[in-house]
Amino acid sequence: MGNWVVNHWLAVLCLVAWLGLNVFLFVHAFLKYEKDDKYYYTREILGTALAVARASAFCLNFNSMLILIPVCRNLLSFLRGSFCSRTLRKSLDHNLTFHKLVAYMICIFTAIHIIAHLFNFERYSRSHHVTTITLASVLSSLHHDKEGGFWLNPIQSPDMTVLYVTFTTIAGLSGVIITIALILMVTSSMEFIRRHYFELFWYTHHLFIIYMVCLWIHGLGGIVRGQTEKSMNESHPHKCAQSFEKWDDHDPDCKEPQFEGHPPESWKWTLAPVALYIFERFLRFYRSQQKVVITKVVMHPSKVLELQMKKHGFSMEVGQYIFVKCPSISFLEWHPFTLTSAPEEDFFSIHIRAAGDWTENLIRVFEQQNSLIPRIEVDGPFGTASEDVFQYEVAVLVGAGIGVTPFASILKSIWFKLQHSDHKLKTQKIYFYWICRETGAFAWFKDLLTSLEQEMEESGKVGFLNYRLFLTGWNSNIAGHAALNFDKATDILTGLKQKTFFGRPMWDNEFSTIATTHPKSVVGVFLCGPLTLAKSLRKCCHRYSSLDPRKVQFYFNQENF
Repeated sequence: MGNWVVNHWLAVLCLVAWLGLNVFLFVHAFLKYEKDDKYYYTREILGTALAVARASAFCLNFNSMLILIPVCRNLLSFLRGSFCSRTLRKSLDHNLTFHKLVAYMICIFTAIHIIAHLFNFERYSRSHHVTTITLASVLSSLHHDKEGGFWLNPIQSPDMTVLYVTFTTIAGLSGVIITIALILMVTSSMEFIRRHYFELFWYTHHLFIIYMVCLWIHGLGGIVRGQTEKSMNESHPHKCAQSFEKWDDHDPDCKEPQFEGHPPESWKWTLAPVALYIFERFLRFYRSQQKVVITKVVMHPSKVLELQMKKHGFSMEVGQYIFVKCPSISFLEWHPFTLTSAPEEDFFSIHIRAAGDWTENLIRVFEQQNSLIPRIEVDGPFGTASEDVFQYEVAVLVGAGIGVTPFASILKSIWFKLQHSDHKLKTQKIYFYWICRETGAFAWFKDLLTSLEQEMEESGKVGFLNYRLFLTGWNSNIAGHAALNFDKATDILTGLKQKTFFGRPMWDNEFSTIATTHPKSVVGVFLCGPLTLAKSLRKCCHRYSSLDPRKVQFYFNQENF
């Protein structure tokens, strides 16, 4: 628990502050509309549902203000590369998690807002159908023609339906559009949709533009109304509410109350982050228009495409990622890929596995040898948790399948650093685990590992890198063949000196060994892989970290883009 607090105290503090602000805004707005004399007459018709609707609207504006900031990747990369401490950088790695939490909060307050307004419209409608004269019925009959601008009830007559008001007013129609856009964005963001139908997720998510525009105009109709300041002086509700039957007699002491709607407020909350996001998009567009030259195309086994590229002014750090667009496949879609090259190389590269329509089409285009190389646009690079790998004394790298890509960049960079004896590394030991389903996936990466083995032998740093390859999908023939050749100097499957393991790592055993070997070290654990694996590694980090801060501490980091 102590290690978890050390790892995440800033993120927890931000989360608590965010939740606290939501509670504060809701309570503050609720009390304002529940107690303020300006809304006394409005409450006579609507009751407490008025305060609930307005309080949820305040929280919706607040969270809509925050929703875009976590996806301003240039801003996050700037913060990460500037004066940020390791604790703050780790908090920045949770940007998409916070983005999702804010989205869920928007959904919750949207539901509350809609339900409250359903009660409001039902009471607006019911006030026209009472058999006796009440304050609510008199208030609902004020200025039915709306021309005076001082009406209170948007439902003008007993014949007007709630459905008609919903689809013929700015507030009602924009509210329906906002709700539909929100439902589509949230449902298309499910893990299954994003992994198997990324294009659907990508296009649907851009409904946030419609969401923001409708949010800005939602208050133009002035549906929720309060008494005007002038009318408060002429007909204060505490004095005149009981004499409502005399309003038509033009009582000089209690004139007929007059009402006005609220001006739109959402734009005040969201204007700054929207402007920041627009600047972000312009910057990314400008960078994406810079020419990219593809210098080498390699087709690896298991349908993995390697692209080596050059771009003027491109500068990267280990473990960073870029967004790639191929206009001949899709004019709008951008897809993120981790860089597999090292900063020391004179090119940058990515490895692309067929995992959806877009990637399959891209690989198919490059496989056609007779066709021209398609134009590629690149935006980035952007920072990730893997940038911090050399800030730890001991690093544990865990990749699953194509998730090995950020560690390719790291291991290449280590290879270059080992060649220059004057370069001092803070990192003293690296443990590398790669988990794959099929043997073909090892093929494109084994050359790098072979070079590292050779370089470490020549530089006298044989123990610097401890790597283990795990094969999770195999048949009896492969296992039998490996067992028969176990005594050979190199592995029968990969040709490496380190033998391939069958099955999955026993993480408790691995962490226990590392903790025993490095009893006073700070260990950074880096993962690029599925959530189930992340949960296991996170638990092990907490379990094997010492309560004594002077002894071994494990810090968990996960790729998140």
